[in-house]
Amino acid sequence: MSNSTSAPRKILVTSALPYANGSIHLGHLLEYIQTDIWVRFQKSRGHECHYVCADDAHGTAIMLRAEQEGISSEALIERVSKEHQADFATFGVAFDNYHSTHSEENRYYSELIYTRLRDAGHIATRDIEQMYDPVKGLFLADRFIKGTCPKCKTPDQYGDNCEACGATYTPAELIDPVSAISGATPEVRSSTHYFFKLPDFTDFLKQWTRGGHVQSQIGNKLQEWFESGLNEWDISRDAPYFGFEIPDAPGKYFYVWLDAPIGYLASFKNLCERTGIDFDAYWRKDSEAEVYHFIGKDIVYFHALFWPAMLHGADFRTPTAVNCHGFVTVNGAKMSKSRGTFIKAATYAEFLNPEYLRYYFAAKLTSRVDDLDLNLEDFAARVNADLVGKVVNIASRCAGFVKKLGDGRLSTHCVEPELVARFIAAGDAIAEDFEAREFGRAVRKIMELADEANTYIADKEPWALAKQEGREQEVLEICSVGINLFRQLMVYLAPVVPAMAEQARQFLQLESLAWESRQDALLGHEIAKFKPLMTRVERDKIDAMIEASKEDLVEERKLKEAAKGPLADDPIEERISFDDFAKVDLRIARIAKAEYVEGANKLLQLTLDLGGETRNVFAGIRSAYAPEALEGRLTVMVANLAPRKMRFGVSEGMVLAAGNDDGIYLLSPDSGAEPGQRIR
Repeated sequence: MSNSTSAPRKILVTSALPYANGSIHLGHLLEYIQTDIWVRFQKSRGHECHYVCADDAHGTAIMLRAEQEGISSEALIERVSKEHQADFATFGVAFDNYHSTHSEENRYYSELIYTRLRDAGHIATRDIEQMYDPVKGLFLADRFIKGTCPKCKTPDQYGDNCEACGATYTPAELIDPVSAISGATPEVRSSTHYFFKLPDFTDFLKQWTRGGHVQSQIGNKLQEWFESGLNEWDISRDAPYFGFEIPDAPGKYFYVWLDAPIGYLASFKNLCERTGIDFDAYWRKDSEAEVYHFIGKDIVYFHALFWPAMLHGADFRTPTAVNCHGFVTVNGAKMSKSRGTFIKAATYAEFLNPEYLRYYFAAKLTSRVDDLDLNLEDFAARVNADLVGKVVNIASRCAGFVKKLGDGRLSTHCVEPELVARFIAAGDAIAEDFEAREFGRAVRKIMELADEANTYIADKEPWALAKQEGREQEVLEICSVGINLFRQLMVYLAPVVPAMAEQARQFLQLESLAWESRQDALLGHEIAKFKPLMTRVERDKIDAMIEASKEDLVEERKLKEAAKGPLADDPIEERISFDDFAKVDLRIARIAKAEYVEGANKLLQLTLDLGGETRNVFAGIRSAYAPEALEGRLTVMVANLAPRKMRFGVSEGMVLAAGNDDGIYLLSPDSGAEPGQRIR
């Protein structure tokens, strides 16, 4: 595609739909901030770009939460939608339309796509056996069933996989399964289900996933699904269910993941009806418009296989690209409620400027699928050094002299035309980086320019010249160059920090900071009185935010205690003798190396140093730790556990970790312990 502004593009952009069953947190915000920056950049370039989203409002979880709160599902999703939209607005995420999957537009397109697929022979029905809760009177999804792992015998595991040993299984294989909703023992019952025949689209999807529509990392990952063979997708759920009933199938409802992505079409249709945009120009098969989805790596399967297959089979166009990002970690580890690093958007905004987070995310984002670590020390240092110490500093050093010596008006000619021209020309390469979603690279280039601008001002020392009689014009000319350079930087930063950019626009008294507006230098231009555009990040505010997030956890625990159900009872203890325990050889180990395991969603591969001996261990702690945060750390391992052959290799022991609803925590000895020491 062309980056030229001479031919405006038609672009539709979406972010994944947040589920209407919880608050927006910093992990969510990465995606919406990334998308919003890209959209603002496209609009700044003069393209016709529309950004739509919606709440994902259907499913059993919402139905059950509404029931627990004693309100209707409709009342719950309306309340949560208002909360979500308020959080997004606080962080400058500017949707052109925010809708709901529980809408008439979504019902229409869900039924249309389904019936087109059905009539083309891509829908099948067959009876399946499922776990059924006889107390609640509903079929149970795997996540609503708990029991003891059939492999390692760890209790309180979900119905599809074990967080302790990484084993996968069916709910029927669980030992002593119970309903996580009522505590009742599930029954096996048969029901007719509807399936989307995904294998019909194998050849199409092989071409599509290798056609530049997904990142190479994602394309390689998807090949694993083709190698093992695509399966038909169960798209129905039985009543009671909060969602849309399937046409001509009483008591059967569309599974939430069937109508959730269709919510992109529905939200855009709602926008089109209000504004007169041509919906078909974006979604018909021969459309020349561009459609981009920004999503997290955990929902790639739905967006890069099911979604394009559904669209293709129903005679709609497929996405131009599905742009995938990684997860957010905080200080090198998974966000944790107990540590106060599971931070809600609203809690963050109580203590810190949302623009800080936008800038920090931008400074670290690439076009790849890598996880992004929010290191709070680095966060404060980078924002203070870059935005306050470099960018704002340029304007604050120059504005006062312009006001005093030029009566608020810049010099009528530029004494450094080559310097200003170089700043203007730099916009082309920065634009290429923004277009390619290489935000971190763009920010580095912008900050290199900021360094150059500050060096220019420092070398010229206008504050010293101002003390010398007869050099007032020279000072005005130097500071006018500084204001021009500041203007260029704010054009480039406007998609990243829009609130700060708006303040800068008012200070500069410009109509716009659009990308092409930078082409002409400001000569004889009047500026307003300078007001501070951004204050420094204060460490005590970060600490207060962490503490407040811990308080949120206290409140959540109070609510959980008040609503204690059968599963909250203390488990029956299985006691062992001291002699049995004495057989366990616990030793200190240093994690010499940690890395992701290809094809495993929960495992990390650890190379453990036991002081002269190394062991290879696969640990189910990937959800809690980034590999780089583990290397060099001391932990505790079971050294005399029999080796276990896994499909990824042989695991020669087990590291010890604790777990609760907040996450997994690797056990660490006190400082002074040495690798190989036995724990007594």
